[in-house]
Amino acid sequence: MTLYDRLKETSKKRGISLQDVATRAGLGINSLYKWKSQAPTAPTIKAVADVLNVSVDYLLGNTDNPSPAPAADKIPAWATSADVAEWIDFIKEDQANNLNYKGIELTEEEKQQLIGAMSSVFWKHMKREKDRGGNA
Repeated sequence: MTLYDRLKETSKKRGISLQDVATRAGLGINSLYKWKSQAPTAPTIKAVADVLNVSVDYLLGNTDNPSPAPAADKIPAWATSADVAEWIDFIKEDQANNLNYKGIELTEEEKQQLIGAMSSVFWKHMKREKDRGGNA
C-alpha cells in the first residue's frame, strides 16, 4: 500500500475528507492528491499524521498500529513512568470498548475527541491525588 493509499484509507476511516485533512494540517486544499506521484516532506507527513491522530510510521507503512505514541507535550512533567503506564492502560481499556451514543457508534474523530477529554480528566485527577499525598 502506498503512502497515498494509507492516507486515503485512514482519512476515510476517520470520516474526514482529504481536503479537510489538508486544511487542518495547514496545507493547500488539494495538496494531498500530489502524494500519488510526489513524495511529501517529513514535516508535511507529520502534520497530516497529527490531524489523523496516527503515527508517521503508520502512514509510511512501517507499522500496522495506527496509534501514535503518547505525545510528550500532553504528559505532565511531574508524571512518573508508572503514571504514564497507568494512563496508557486507562486509554487502552476505554478504546477497547465500543464507544457509542444511543447505540450509534461514534466516528473515529469523535472517539479521539472523547479520549482527549478523558486524558485531561485523568491527569487532573492524578495531579490532585498526588498533591493530597495519596497514591493515585
